[in-house]
Amino acid sequence: MDGIGREFIERTKYKYLRMSDQAKNLPQPPLELEAESDKKIIVLPQPKNVNVNIKLVEAMENRRSLRRYSDKPLTLEELSFLLWCTQGVRQRYHNVTFRMVPSAGARHAFETYILANNVYGLNTGLYRYLALEHKLQEVIISTEITDKLVEACLGQTFIINSAVTFIWVAVAYRMTWRYGERGYRYMFLDAGHVAQNLYLAAEGIGCGTCVIGAYDDDAVNRLLGIDGKEQFAIYLAAVGKKI
Repeated sequence: MDGIGREFIERTKYKYLRMSDQAKNLPQPPLELEAESDKKIIVLPQPKNVNVNIKLVEAMENRRSLRRYSDKPLTLEELSFLLWCTQGVRQRYHNVTFRMVPSAGARHAFETYILANNVYGLNTGLYRYLALEHKLQEVIISTEITDKLVEACLGQTFIINSAVTFIWVAVAYRMTWRYGERGYRYMFLDAGHVAQNLYLAAEGIGCGTCVIGAYDDDAVNRLLGIDGKEQFAIYLAAVGKKI
């Protein structure tokens, strides 16, 4: 029986694609959402200062999805390193960014939110990563936010014990401006690239990671204050120090 999944694959084939907005010479969307002027901004430490003593092959062999973490906090330097490894900007060239992860057409359609649970120097709450400047901006500072995210993630309680949970949000038009409806395929592929970088980077600083694909989309989107259409949560991952 044909379902919505098969319909998605069929209707996003090249033969159905219309002229993209880029081909129509419509303006390119911004590389990043604007920072909110009334919210605190935190300058992150230089990510390359983190000492990583692990070979790539070893990190790949050690990689597991871990749901149990120690109560040792993540340092701000370590968080900076993880953010940089997953969405950090290596180079900006005109209206393009080259980052630490691949992305279809270098479109990089994601905004990174984090739930900080146990990070030195950060209050418990939601933050957004400003990748172009390598900074964090406060979104919601509240000790209640963790329980709300656990509920939105269908009761996956290992989030409570994590040091930080990454929440990647797709800004759809940043990708579909070039690729039309097929861009939705590429956003999901890009999410996998980002998550694998997080797994490997976490191994380098003695952390474990578990990605989260089971969540109430509408509940997570509401928690972040996004509409679920132009912007929507696409993937999550909890990180904490290994026991």
